[in-house]
Amino acid sequence: MPSSPGPAALFPLPMVITVAVLLSTPLWLARAGLYQYLALEIMIWMLFALGYNLLLGTSGLPSFGHGAYFGIGAYAFGLLQHKLWANLWFDLAGAVLVAAAFGAVVALFISHRRGIYYALLTIAFGQVFWFVSGKWHTLTGGEDGLLGIKRLPADFGFAVINLQSNEALFYFCLAVFTLAMMALWRLVHSPLGRVLSAIKQNEMRASFVGHNVWLYKWLAFTLSAGVAGLAGALFAMAQQSAYPNVMSLHNSGFVVMMVLIGGGLVSFWGPVIGAAFFILSRDLLGAYTETWLLWYGLVFMALVLFKPEGVAGVWQAWRAKKSRAPAAMAVAPLPKEARDAAV
Repeated sequence: MPSSPGPAALFPLPMVITVAVLLSTPLWLARAGLYQYLALEIMIWMLFALGYNLLLGTSGLPSFGHGAYFGIGAYAFGLLQHKLWANLWFDLAGAVLVAAAFGAVVALFISHRRGIYYALLTIAFGQVFWFVSGKWHTLTGGEDGLLGIKRLPADFGFAVINLQSNEALFYFCLAVFTLAMMALWRLVHSPLGRVLSAIKQNEMRASFVGHNVWLYKWLAFTLSAGVAGLAGALFAMAQQSAYPNVMSLHNSGFVVMMVLIGGGLVSFWGPVIGAAFFILSRDLLGAYTETWLLWYGLVFMALVLFKPEGVAGVWQAWRAKKSRAPAAMAVAPLPKEARDAAV
């Protein structure tokens, strides 16, 4: 059982390592035979997975249609740019607010449910959004997608940074990702995060001690949808387009697999591991076989069956075993010869 969130460092070591590795990718990624855009895509999916894990890992709420809010953020960013104001900050903030608003409305209908009924409703709403995005040609472009989304410059007032190149966009997204990761880390280790963890452990008991469970579930879903919208907006900038397939049930399943295989149920950092593992598996295995998802699925099944805590859980178990070994040696009984000599 994972420990409940408590006082936490402002900059924990895994956060520092994650940012340092991402920051260094322009130095070694090409030498490893990979490309810079891959690091950008991994980072965006890490952000999406961290936001999703606020539901699944922290609150114990299974959403299987969460790709809808990723897609809503992508479409909102493009539509705000095309129809209202082509300003990076306005469009990013608008994408987050629109995705959070859609999540808030959906949460009104599902927050009183639990377990399988909650999960099925998230699928139903996600499929509705996916269907609408594919058929509303005048707004979303239908199956052709919303094209012509620009990488708008970042205007800080005292300086304007052009984000047209993949490298410039990567550093900008890294800054956004770092701030969002820090915010989520603090949220999970705040009083709100402790209540969400209590709901995950026992929803009925959390209600009995005075917490408004419905309200907290509504808030968790809304915040998670907002983070998904932010990731979707960054993805729309990277792709310079938005397509209905990012809202599909297929795409929603990917983020669930990332969180589970990484160990999001037992560790805040599980989604980071899972997203990197998934995207790298797709590209590295995909270079050798078109059936890469089959092999990834087999690894996923093996982990779920034998190590459901995921990669992070395996690491935690190894560290716990290593820390117990010296303690066990310290209290080990003396050999018989030593006891006889002492007597």
